[in-house]
Amino acid sequence: MTRDLAGRRERLDTVMEQRGAWPTDSPWLREAMAALPRDAFAPDRLWRWDGHAYVPLDRATDPAAWADELYAGPDAAAVTQVTGGLPSSSLSAPAVVADMLDSLVLEPGHTVWDIGTGQGWSCALAAWRAGPGRVVSTEIDEGLAVLARRRLATAGVGAEISVGNGTGSVPPGGPFDRIHATYAVETVPDEWINAARPGGRIVYPWGRLGHVALTVGADGRSASGWVQGLGQFMADRSGPAPASAGYDGYAKVRGTGDPDAGQVVERDLAPLADNWDLRFAVRVAVPGALVVTGRDEEGVNAWIHDGTASWAALSARGDGSAVLYQGGRRRIGDELLTAWAQWEAHGRPAPYDYGITVTPERQWAWLREPDGCRWPITAVLPFG
Repeated sequence: MTRDLAGRRERLDTVMEQRGAWPTDSPWLREAMAALPRDAFAPDRLWRWDGHAYVPLDRATDPAAWADELYAGPDAAAVTQVTGGLPSSSLSAPAVVADMLDSLVLEPGHTVWDIGTGQGWSCALAAWRAGPGRVVSTEIDEGLAVLARRRLATAGVGAEISVGNGTGSVPPGGPFDRIHATYAVETVPDEWINAARPGGRIVYPWGRLGHVALTVGADGRSASGWVQGLGQFMADRSGPAPASAGYDGYAKVRGTGDPDAGQVVERDLAPLADNWDLRFAVRVAVPGALVVTGRDEEGVNAWIHDGTASWAALSARGDGSAVLYQGGRRRIGDELLTAWAQWEAHGRPAPYDYGITVTPERQWAWLREPDGCRWPITAVLPFG
């Protein structure tokens, strides 16, 4: 098994190199991941989606399947905990971990607050770079914190793990030079800004579709920065339970109510399924919208909902157009189409063209410059 894992590590390293996933500005990450491999922080049970439910993969009974799941590829996360039939913790995809830690611009001697310990891998990598005693990590799940402490000790990593709600409480050791969160929040908590030094950097997943790097202002109360990359993340456990990400979530929100009369939309819906630049633009301009797509003989269909009371369905007609039905408090289908048109009018920007500014009074996303086209960010994260 040790030989098999070594081979998988080498293949992952090679694939990361071939696709340019090793950050050129942070060459230390490749060395750190070799010294602290992913398998050293994985639990003995992983979970795989079989098309209907998450099924366990146990290292003791099927080590090859366990290792295949753990090293499925640079963009593949490994589910490490399932609660109520849904993933509640994971080892993030290697490429995403590297991208986020590269965005942190971490240097030896920096103090780091790692929020959302999980299995402890990101915490260990940050400590490898920052140095012993420079990283404190917070985990809301006491059981996960206990296991992570054991793994860090076995690996000889000098980092501290505390149990608590990282969204609302700050551990001793601040102010911090760097703050690194591994679960999705919609708005940045005031506590994170206040816990960072002026000029410090905060890297966090914004919702579940990308991560952002903010630099804290000289006033110590505001921050601003750019979207750094795409990726999907677990939601903040301290918030409301997220809505289902699949079609069943849409069906639950729609219920049995009658829709508005259908209207023809002269659009081919394929970009909603295939173009992640468009999907990100919708994520920015339509707060809380979750988009599910599927194909049939007529083309791509789309189902949209906000996790609470508003929904829309776009049904392909087979001729490059679709019929829009919607219901609820919001006309979320109209919002999506407006956002789509705006995205085209702005020259079809990529996620990296967007940024976020946080002040004590409000938070907003912006396009190309903080004072340019902007969209307010609300505190609700109704999707999962």
